[in-house]
Amino acid sequence: MDIPGGRRGMTHGIHLAQIRFEPRKGEVQWNTDRLMEVLSQMAGQGVDVVVTPECLLDGYAATDASVTHEDLLGWAIDPATSAITRDLSAWCAAHRAWMILGCTRREDERVLNSVLVYDRSGRLAGVYDKLHCQTHDQKFTRGERLGVFEADFGRFGVMICADRRWPETVRALARAGARVIFNPTYGFHDDLNLAMMRTRSFESEVFIGFTHPRQSLVTGPCGQVIRNTTDSDGDYSLTMIDLLEVDRARQGPTAHLRDCRTDVYGI
Repeated sequence: MDIPGGRRGMTHGIHLAQIRFEPRKGEVQWNTDRLMEVLSQMAGQGVDVVVTPECLLDGYAATDASVTHEDLLGWAIDPATSAITRDLSAWCAAHRAWMILGCTRREDERVLNSVLVYDRSGRLAGVYDKLHCQTHDQKFTRGERLGVFEADFGRFGVMICADRRWPETVRALARAGARVIFNPTYGFHDDLNLAMMRTRSFESEVFIGFTHPRQSLVTGPCGQVIRNTTDSDGDYSLTMIDLLEVDRARQGPTAHLRDCRTDVYGI
C-alpha cells in the first residue's frame, strides 16, 4: 500500500485505514465476515485508526423502501451483548488500534444510525448517533449531541454521512478542538462531494476522512486532497496524516477559527 502524506512514525502522525468494500443489504453475517477478512489483511501495518462506511454491518438496509422498523431491529446490534463487537474489540486490543465502526444500533425498541468508537485497548470509548436524519434516515431515532472524543493523538470528531452537508457540524467539531474528523458514509461521492469536503476542511482547518464503500477520501486543513481512491484496487486504503498541519493552519495569518466573528453571526 502507498501511504500519501508522510511516513510511519512522524510526530503527531496517525496511520489511517479506510475500509472500502460493498456490503450486502440485510446480510449481517456476510458483511461481518467480510470486515474481519479485510481487518486480517492489515496485520503488521501499524494502523492507528480504522474507519468503516456507514451502517456497514447491515449494508445500510434502511435505504430500501421495503425495510421496516422491525426489520432494522432484527439487524441492529447492541454493543453490550453483540458477539460481533466482542470480536472487533478484541481485534483493536490485539493490534493497538482505534476503530470507528458504522452500524445500525439497537437501544431497547429504538434503532439508531450510529458509530461505535473503540480505543486501542478494545474499550468502547463512546457512541455517536447521526444528527441529521432525512428521507430514509427517518427510520432511525436521531442523535442529540456532537461526536467529540479524546485519543492519545489528541481530540477528534465523528460525523455520519449527511451530517457533513451542514457546515455547522464540521465547524462545531473543530471549535471543540477536533483536528481530524472521521466520516463514515454511504451517500453520494461525486464531484460535488469532493468540492464540499475540500471546503469543509478548508473553512474549519481540519482533516476529514470520508469513508464510503466506493471511495476513500482524505482532505486537509488547507483544502488539499491527500487521498482520493475510488477504484476497486483493494478493500482498504492507508493514509498517513500529520496533525501538526492543523496547528500550523490555525495559527497562520488568515486563520479561520481564530478570526471567527461568533459575536455577530447569531447562529
